Order: sequence, then structure tokens, then C-alpha cells
Amino acid sequence: MREAALLAAALAACVAGMGWLALAMETHWTQVRPDAPTRAAVLRLRALGGLGLAAGLALCLRVDHASMAVLVWVMALACAALAVSLVLTWQPHWLRALAWVVSRP
Repeated sequence: MREAALLAAALAACVAGMGWLALAMETHWTQVRPDAPTRAAVLRLRALGGLGLAAGLALCLRVDHASMAVLVWVMALACAALAVSLVLTWQPHWLRALAWVVSRP
């Protein structure tokens, strides 16, 4: 049960990371929010995206040995990329939940 929870958290971290990396692109940002992203927002989104993907790898490494963990992580990355691309295609406003980290006051 613990392994399943860690793998679900790894998938969630990968989805969040891919979402943040997608939002770092101006085209995807404007699909989600009407304003243009600032340079600081883009840098923060890229950093968060990288941290999300790294967290996914760390969680996978907690569950399995390195060779299996990397395989599971790569599959999680593929699933996360597909999920984010489908959300951007049909329901881009769902990614507003990830855009709050760079919201202006």
C-alpha cells in the first residue's frame, strides 16, 4: 500500500512538473490566463517544473531499485506529458490550479 501511494505521488509530481514547464511557454500561459507572463514568472515556472520532475524521480527511487525506478519514472513522464497535452487541448483552464504559484498580488 505504501508503494502505491509513493508511486501515485510520483505521478502527481510529474504531472505538476510537466504542467509548470508547459505554463512557462507564453503560448500555453495565454491559454490559461489572459495576461502575459513576466520573465520572473517564466523562470519560477521552469524551476518548479524541474523540481517537480526531480521529486517524481526521488519518489520512484524510494519504491524500487535504480534501474526499475528510472523505467517507472520515464513512463510517468510520458503519462504526465500526455495528460498535460490533452488538458491543454480541451480544458486549458484546468491548469489555473498550477498557475497560482506565480500569481501577482
